[in-house]
Amino acid sequence: MKSPIIIAIAGASGSGKSLFTQNLTLKLSSQSGALLVLQEDHYYKPQDHIPLEERANTNYDHPDAFEHDLLQLHLEALKQGDDIDYPSYCYVTHTRLPETVKLKAAPVIIVEGIMLLTQIQLFAYFDVKVFVDTALDVCLMRRMLRDTHERGRTLDSVAQQYEKTVKPMYHKFIEPSKSFADLIIPQGGENHLAIDVVSAYLTKK
Repeated sequence: MKSPIIIAIAGASGSGKSLFTQNLTLKLSSQSGALLVLQEDHYYKPQDHIPLEERANTNYDHPDAFEHDLLQLHLEALKQGDDIDYPSYCYVTHTRLPETVKLKAAPVIIVEGIMLLTQIQLFAYFDVKVFVDTALDVCLMRRMLRDTHERGRTLDSVAQQYEKTVKPMYHKFIEPSKSFADLIIPQGGENHLAIDVVSAYLTKK
């Protein structure tokens, strides 16, 4: 198999990265066959050594919360056509699970996450770097809905975390990383013109 094409999709939490990834995946799978999606969230560092009640105080919107060295090793392996042991993460217990999933390389690999464009050591693996650009008030609304419905959080805890870490870390790390993007996409996952442009480029490659 030829070396896979890897696309990074970054942006703020709640910006529409996952929806963009889903729509792009649907478009690509119908045109070019097998592809693989990796989520940066699965590379949050294990916190088994920290009591459960204290894990909520971790700053999950800082680059240091992730094990990017492991992600780099996995991207290197996938580039070589090797399998990886993909980590699993639990949002309820705020830590990585002991179970991993064996994943095989695919012709197209999509990596999605908030801090991807803050990690210059990963750029050599990315053929295309995309930044999904969405207004922060929209991101907050989406995050509240997602975290209360899917991750067992309360509205109060989501709002406190947003003001304490999410918003300041966005301005400190995520927004500046936009300058490294090859393509900046407004309107999140519903920007079908952008999806067509990216899928056409990847299909051609």
